Amino acid sequence: MSTAENLISKAKSDLILDQPFFATLLLTMPIVEDNSVQTMATDGDSIFYNSDWVNSLSRSEVVFVLAHETLHVVFQHMCRREERSPNRWNQAADYVINQVLVDEKVGHMPQGGLLNPKLVKDGDGTAEGVYRLLPESAENKKPGTKGGSLDDVRDAGSHNKIDDDGNQIPNSGQQPDAATMAQKESEIRVRVTQAKNAAKMQGQLSAGLERLIDDLIKTRTDWRSILRRFITERAKSEYTFARPNRRWLADDINLPSLTGEKMGVIAIAVDCSGSISPDVLNLFNGEINGILEDVRPTEIKIVYFDSEVLRVDSITELPCTLKPIGGGGTAFSPIFSEINSWAEQPVACVVLTDLCCNDYGPMPDYPVLWASTDLEDGAEFGEVVRIGDE
Repeated sequence: MSTAENLISKAKSDLILDQPFFATLLLTMPIVEDNSVQTMATDGDSIFYNSDWVNSLSRSEVVFVLAHETLHVVFQHMCRREERSPNRWNQAADYVINQVLVDEKVGHMPQGGLLNPKLVKDGDGTAEGVYRLLPESAENKKPGTKGGSLDDVRDAGSHNKIDDDGNQIPNSGQQPDAATMAQKESEIRVRVTQAKNAAKMQGQLSAGLERLIDDLIKTRTDWRSILRRFITERAKSEYTFARPNRRWLADDINLPSLTGEKMGVIAIAVDCSGSISPDVLNLFNGEINGILEDVRPTEIKIVYFDSEVLRVDSITELPCTLKPIGGGGTAFSPIFSEINSWAEQPVACVVLTDLCCNDYGPMPDYPVLWASTDLEDGAEFGEVVRIGDE
């Protein structure tokens, strides 16, 4: 056993004895030597380490960095980066994680670790909040360098997977689609819950850490992120700074906009059975307009329905304004019968509803996202995201 392997093994033993929450999570993740990484890295499934860097640490510092890797999983940082700059995102995540570990007195933070209680407080204790407060120049600081993050948290699925013998499977690191990412987030919540229960049964879970875990488990995935991902993944476009994103110019923020080939038809089906409140409709409408401005579909077709299709509006220019009518029962199959009769099939369909219906009809050939105001699951096909909890 190498010196680095020996250090990691001893640090794992310390965590098993003193910090069973972190140890339980750690035992579900293969720890693999990979000297192509600067320090350590994780994609949520495995941990990769540079042996020279591990050898430079003390045993208590290895305890800290192993717990650090598990907290990336707890916070699902590998699933939440979206379009943010990688190095800056890693730093924001590190500020949050390191504060938790210092507060919980887990191991000893290696020299150079990012710690700033005020920054974390001002960022509402989230990586997203801290990210907004970091300067753009933070992106130039790579993991393991002065001012950079302690490790490299990689997007879920971006690193090669590991086989049963601990070897990397070549070309397995494909970025997952929205449905796979949602499944990954669900799996992580299960692992975190199991680790929490194991630690609690042993009487070794602090009140502060338990509150943090409970809050994370209860927090719903941001519906705006899922809605945006669902639509933009189907746009045959690339981002460019040549045409700044107009939505953010008023805030003096220069972000790229999508350019290239326009999308085809997008279908938006609106439940008119009376279950969609005006507030939720306004939230949904505003976010849809922002996304559609970015991806520029050739046409938007709005299908108003209750137990039947009530009206279909065709929109070729923004803004798109939703105006529900009707108010009867609910049936989903008429939506897809109507859409299937169109000469051009949509690239995607988004249904705004409460999912209180069992009449779905056959699964269509195009992807469907159910933007639900009530149930979190239960659709017979497609992806479901809950909206409206503000």
